[in-house]
Amino acid sequence: MGSKENPEGKGRTRTESKLRQERLRQKAMYWMEEEVMGLGYQAVAGLDEAGRGPLAGPVVAAAVILCPQVFIPGINDSKKLSPERRTRIYQEIVESGLPYAVGEAGVEEIDRLNILQASRLAMLRAVENLPRKADYLLIDGYAWPGISLPHRGVIKGDTKSLSIAAASIVAKVTRDRMMEELDQAYPEYGFAKHKGYATAEHIKAISLYGLSPVHRKSFHLRSKQQPLDLEA
Repeated sequence: MGSKENPEGKGRTRTESKLRQERLRQKAMYWMEEEVMGLGYQAVAGLDEAGRGPLAGPVVAAAVILCPQVFIPGINDSKKLSPERRTRIYQEIVESGLPYAVGEAGVEEIDRLNILQASRLAMLRAVENLPRKADYLLIDGYAWPGISLPHRGVIKGDTKSLSIAAASIVAKVTRDRMMEELDQAYPEYGFAKHKGYATAEHIKAISLYGLSPVHRKSFHLRSKQQPLDLEA
């Protein structure tokens, strides 16, 4: 007589297999952190930002120090995750006890400094806000002169470094929530939907209502009396 199937056992086996695969994927994304820690550094922070491209709202950066003992399934480049999954992983990062922090640069600073310099300022503020002092930084993109801590720039770092990927999630969710709050103050622009990016709906709203106080004037937007220029 053949043995009966055990659906619960099969489901448990599949879940365990997926978790093993996820651990292996994350380990492959943690090689830079391990390399740096092998040099004697203990608090390696991943850095990333969200909001360089939008026409409105702040640019937000996050710094996250991952610990190998803390396993949070699903950490990945925030752009590869659905909003629901991003939010779930963000909440797990927040509740895990891992050291993390955010920093931002507002529209006035973006207009005064330019978006690149404002993004860097937001990153440095995130590092300064960390509850545990970092001793090494893995920075998404290019590094720049004047960073006091040892560091490395990582092109497309949110796809290569687990710490940078975690930071990308924290930065993205934090900024999205900020834009949802701004939507309450300026509902005519639809910030909760497009988060300040240059969608057709957003451009039409600018044409109808002009610029709000949270639009980036340095991005060469025009009021409804003049044609829009979205070169920046």
